[in-house]
Amino acid sequence: MMVSIMSTNFDTSKSLERGSKKSSSFRTAASVQTMLVAALAATAAVGVYSYNMNTSASEGDTPSGTEQTTVSTPALVTSFTTADVGQCATWDVNAEGLVSGFEQASCDQEHRFEISTRENLATYPSSEFGPDAAPPNLTRQAQLREELCQAPTLAYLNNRFDPSGRYTIAPILPPAEAWAAGDRTMLCGLQATDPSGTPQLTVGPVSANDQARVFGAGSCVKVESSAEFRQVDCAEDHHLETVLTVNLGVPFPQGVPSTDEQNGFLGNTCTQAAIDYLGSEEAVYQSTLQMFWPTITSNSWFGGSHSVNCFLMSPSAGGDATFNTLNGSATGPFTVNGEVPPPQPARDPLREHAETAGSAEVGMPVEENAP
Repeated sequence: MMVSIMSTNFDTSKSLERGSKKSSSFRTAASVQTMLVAALAATAAVGVYSYNMNTSASEGDTPSGTEQTTVSTPALVTSFTTADVGQCATWDVNAEGLVSGFEQASCDQEHRFEISTRENLATYPSSEFGPDAAPPNLTRQAQLREELCQAPTLAYLNNRFDPSGRYTIAPILPPAEAWAAGDRTMLCGLQATDPSGTPQLTVGPVSANDQARVFGAGSCVKVESSAEFRQVDCAEDHHLETVLTVNLGVPFPQGVPSTDEQNGFLGNTCTQAAIDYLGSEEAVYQSTLQMFWPTITSNSWFGGSHSVNCFLMSPSAGGDATFNTLNGSATGPFTVNGEVPPPQPARDPLREHAETAGSAEVGMPVEENAP
């Protein structure tokens, strides 16, 4: 979803005229504009197939995430086998990854899975799913997702789906005893997963939700690879700290804004968000951190993603377009690459807070069921 990365930092190289626009007090950090674009675009590819209603997959055959087991009951089997297209389902997951309590749920309430199609594997043109066959392992489920789930799910959403967003298409199989009794139902649907592949609780049908993959304000995010952004405790090493989630559908209700329009709006919005988050412009300046935001492609916008995060970050000084390592929240004591940021030189003149605070229009924070 993200194609352009922008950041700004407080400029000490020139005096500021009284009453000048806030955006004029910043300079673009050009080395960061293209930082880890592929990483941001690839974050949705993690952990699609981790939920399975049986325990038959062999070790070492799990493509993403950790397979979960289930405790089945007659009520669980009934809930699964009667679940239909357009309905939602949920279940419990304990600390050991044990799945229990599968039940149908209203899509307007908390749930983990929205059903887009039902498939009967017994009609598959082979003996692969015959009466004595074992359930498919997770690698095979990944293949079945592409073969049987992808197209019907896109049709279910009227092709309004962002593959780089927070939802993924996934299959789930019946409980072990139902499979053993001959049930070959496979439910295809949509879920939002964490980096380990565990489906998360969401509220509202996918069609009514913003599909953007964003983090809540105050979240610290570690960039672990080009395919994984992971929220961590701010006391752990990380690279980004979220200060705001911005729904760009508010300032741009007529359709997808251009990259320049997004950058223009987010430059002011993220700047003011950072000032509000740390308490003052001077606090942002003394932190040495910079503002950082992604933009949204037209494909992602039409697919249902309208929101982005404003982050605080520290770009590497080596010119290699990478992030420095942060530890601790920017709102309290923190370090950059293990060092406390040194006091910054006084600026002359300093702008009064009244000239900057509240002057930027800010997009509405995202709510779960309000795109």
